Amino acid sequence: MRIGITCYPVYGGSGVVATELGQALAARGHEIHFIAYSLPFRLNQVTENIYFHEVSVNRYPLFDFPPYALSLTSKMVDVAKYEKLDLLHVHYAIPHATSAVLARDILRQQSIQIPIVTTLHGTDITIVGQDASYTPVVTYSINASDGVTAVSNFLRKETYDAFEIKAPIQVIPNFIDTKNFYRLEKEHFRGAICDADQKVIVHVSNFRRVKNVSHVVETFHRILQVGVSAKLLLVGDGPDRSNVEQLSRDLGIQDNVRFLGKQDPIQEILSISDLFLLTSGSEAFGLAPLEAMACNVPVVCSNIGGLPELIEGSGAGYLCPVGDIDAFATSSIEILTNRQLHAQMSNQAREYVVRNYDTETIVSMYEDYYEKVINETLSTSDS
Repeated sequence: MRIGITCYPVYGGSGVVATELGQALAARGHEIHFIAYSLPFRLNQVTENIYFHEVSVNRYPLFDFPPYALSLTSKMVDVAKYEKLDLLHVHYAIPHATSAVLARDILRQQSIQIPIVTTLHGTDITIVGQDASYTPVVTYSINASDGVTAVSNFLRKETYDAFEIKAPIQVIPNFIDTKNFYRLEKEHFRGAICDADQKVIVHVSNFRRVKNVSHVVETFHRILQVGVSAKLLLVGDGPDRSNVEQLSRDLGIQDNVRFLGKQDPIQEILSISDLFLLTSGSEAFGLAPLEAMACNVPVVCSNIGGLPELIEGSGAGYLCPVGDIDAFATSSIEILTNRQLHAQMSNQAREYVVRNYDTETIVSMYEDYYEKVINETLSTSDS
């Protein structure tokens, strides 16, 4: 198949999943065309059947804000037509699905049939999409898509609850290449980060308010108070970082907290970690804890959104109520101070991910879904 993929090419779960999906599909022999305003940040390996098409936005005095959605539509039309794409797969509802629907309709007027699949990732539904000013556009774009997927059952239900959606939504979870993403031998790196007897706790996010990174710092403070010697590594960046930095100073634990900024790959950091901590107020799936589990790192996460689907039954860690610092601290301390429990959770975490979320399993689901959507589109156009 020749597949066009559009995503936000920035640090974040939807861009990571879209890029790695494209790479995995290319490895299976499909021809992949990325269409975005810049090169996806994990698209760092050139292969013969992966192509990148940049969306350029011209600035005119008439526009206060460049019309990116229209420029994206035009590029989609151009790439689909001249590269003879079989399908467009867009990640994130706004504006990608809207642009894709318009591009498909333009192509239809030229007797070119190309179906579009829209994948919903989270904030496009739970936050951005529920802004009243966007609701009609999001609703129309999802319903007009030829296929719709969501990364968790939670997000599927949230979409039906928040919008008047008639289209069926297929749940296809996020995934990870467990053959290449695993715990590395990084003792030298660990020695540069902490003392031999110290535990390493890691958090990864985009430091938005919904991630509750301040709760991570408060939990870490409680861990230190009971005498556990540890370092906290905060990976990522965003609008809440300065507040979190100030909180660590106010609590007097700044020497034990390291802000590492945006890091890619994250594998090396997870490979020296003893615990992954996520205190979010909203998570549609939880790609960051999935990556941690693949590296044999036990997790303590909020019991919201799609996280229970990932954690429950895995034996990889604990779920805690959002905002309950005592619960997060108690669970974290139990894992960090019980060697047998930690070893058991570490092994179960990796085994669970390999069994349920490996690239081979999930990408096959996407291939099957693509073929279904393409066949339905062809049968509809013939009738």
